[in-house]
Amino acid sequence: QLQLVESGGGLVQPGGSLRLSCAASGFTLDYYAMSWFRQAPGREREGVSCISSSDGSTNYADSVKGRFTISRDNDKNTVILQMNSLKPEDTAVYYCAASIFDYCYDYDRDEYDYWGQGTQVTVSS
Repeated sequence: QLQLVESGGGLVQPGGSLRLSCAASGFTLDYYAMSWFRQAPGREREGVSCISSSDGSTNYADSVKGRFTISRDNDKNTVILQMNSLKPEDTAVYYCAASIFDYCYDYDRDEYDYWGQGTQVTVSS
């Protein structure tokens, strides 16, 4: 069974950090560009960050640049999102997704084949 499973979400105070993991089973992430999306209540799901498999390049939404870092560990078949300096507006359900491409073009949801179930991140004092 092809599956993506996120973990690492939780409640954190503003300015804190969380590390999200996305583990794949049933397929190898090596060949896929991988993205993190998030969806806050009443809002559209938005792309947060992406890492290509072809050249390892990364990109970030303007709202998280300088605070979030995406990486991949192909040996563990896992993608990581390190989130620092968290703000209340980062509160959302975070999803990882595997692209049909090996390069990060955009966050068009139609270009993503596999999705995780999501992990809740809440930033509040």
